[in-house]
Amino acid sequence: AYFFYNQERRPNLMKENPKLTNKELIKTMSQEWNALSDDKKKPYIEKAEADKKRYLKEKEEYDKKKKTEK
Repeated sequence: AYFFYNQERRPNLMKENPKLTNKELIKTMSQEWNALSDDKKKPYIEKAEADKKRYLKEKEEYDKKKKTEK
């Protein structure tokens, strides 16, 4: 969930503070994430859960394919 937040937040944060180093950007985003309420984190958590389901489905299909190739 945190990575989805970073992916969305980073471009705007860079525009707002163009002089921040990469380390400072990460620190700022981390502080912002920790300060977010559960309600504000919810969309990112939902994205992460959906992405995990996608990954597990694709992995299962890949494993089946590999098994049939043997």
